[in-house]
Amino acid sequence: MIAVAHAVILSWGWRRAAIAFVAGAAGALAMPPFGFAPALAVSLCVAVWLVDGAGEGGRFGPARSAALAGWFWGFGYFLAGLWWLGAAFLVEAERFAWAMPLGVVGLPAGLAFFFAFGFGAARLIWSRGAWRVLALAAGLGLAEWLRGHLFTGFPWNPLGMALGQNIWTMQSVSTLGLYGLTIVTVAIAAAPATLATGSTTRGRVLPCMLAVAAIAGLVVYGAVRLPTQPTPLTPDVRLRIMQPNLTQDAKFNPDNREEIMALYLRLSDRATSPATSGVADATHLIWSESAFPFLLHRDARALAQIAGLLPDGVTLLTGAARVEETLSGEGFDFYNAIHAIGSNGAVLATYDKVHLVPFGEYLPGVFDGALRALGLREFVAVPGGFTAGARRAALVAPGLPPAAATICYEAIFPGAVRPAGPGAVEPGWILNVTNDAWFGDTPGPRQHFAQARLRAVEEGLPLVRAANTGISAVIDPYGRIVASLGVGMEGVVDAGLPEMAPPTLFSRFGDSVFWLLFLFCGVAATTMRRSDS
Repeated sequence: MIAVAHAVILSWGWRRAAIAFVAGAAGALAMPPFGFAPALAVSLCVAVWLVDGAGEGGRFGPARSAALAGWFWGFGYFLAGLWWLGAAFLVEAERFAWAMPLGVVGLPAGLAFFFAFGFGAARLIWSRGAWRVLALAAGLGLAEWLRGHLFTGFPWNPLGMALGQNIWTMQSVSTLGLYGLTIVTVAIAAAPATLATGSTTRGRVLPCMLAVAAIAGLVVYGAVRLPTQPTPLTPDVRLRIMQPNLTQDAKFNPDNREEIMALYLRLSDRATSPATSGVADATHLIWSESAFPFLLHRDARALAQIAGLLPDGVTLLTGAARVEETLSGEGFDFYNAIHAIGSNGAVLATYDKVHLVPFGEYLPGVFDGALRALGLREFVAVPGGFTAGARRAALVAPGLPPAAATICYEAIFPGAVRPAGPGAVEPGWILNVTNDAWFGDTPGPRQHFAQARLRAVEEGLPLVRAANTGISAVIDPYGRIVASLGVGMEGVVDAGLPEMAPPTLFSRFGDSVFWLLFLFCGVAATTMRRSDS
């Protein structure tokens, strides 16, 4: 191990870049669906040694050298973790295949600048001692927080997910939040680097002992927080989630309207055992995001078909595109929405998606004209792309607690799922409808599910998820899967709605604990640097 550490520290030029790239790519193995957490430890130990080897070049030369290594490390990490995005460009290959390098290579290259910043910032407060791992934890923790907030945010596969998949260690996000868990994860995973570089036995071993103690603490906290019994269910609520498993090309083809509706109606009323009679056994039926290749709220025939399916008192919650005339009366705005539809076919309530996917659902305004001139369009087939909803509001449907409604990747943003603004209603559960058919049977849908699952633990709210191609599931507020249907499967999920847990520290104070951890790591690392001088 010592020989490897010295080889990394002394590397330069293309060898140094290659080492950083491979180490970052190896770290992606800690993310879903692989979940091999030790891979991140190997990856971050190499990161420590890369920063150790960033020296000379004036006052800021070491930071620039560390940032360059961080960029290659991040490029490897994101390229290995997000390659599946290429599947979306092949759904309509004749229109989008030419742009695949922009998504598969360009996006990882852009995201890598966040880790370049993290490495560079860490090097500014770096020290020779074992506590330099706290500098890396502070730098990468801040980088991940910025990645989740700047330029509309893209917190996909944050480093904390390495410990956010285990049912015990994930409980800590109820206090730390995912960004706080990221700082802890980096500090733990980077600690073994000191075994090969410490100048004293204490300096080599103590960080690893503290890392083991931290893992044990996370496990014990999780074991104490997890109830020994199943979470009680909300009275008089019986959910049925329909997962049609439609491929993306068929789903948004209006020529298949009748076949799609027939499939939805047939699956929704499927009897799953001799003791069940289909949708009549449910109180609420849930369909996935943008479920129709037409405007449901303006299609009287489709609404009549839904009314014919639903028994009295049963409510449908479904994703659907909707349109309304602009205030000027000179055009129309399209929204990615969730409708609550009663048994008479009437739309009872609507939630409009607030956090849209750049380039997927709209083209950012600053680039809109130039990109359209180059022939680039958003993936969704609506004129001009979707319009964002005014604010995050609760979806209130008969017979259910108010829902914190989320559509697609809205569920990956820590602290951003609850209704906000004046008069916001406190939710009793999280509803997530999504269409991951864009990405086929790849790691993408599994990563999406794992990240949405953590929102339940952070907020202390049960999560109900309807995904066109999977994973559809009901998850209790502790992250335990009550019922689910996997990727690529057609069918229904029948389950009750778990009750909410007591309010979590994260639900009350958001990222406050993250900032405390960041300050602690930053101050400790700076103090140790000064003691070196």
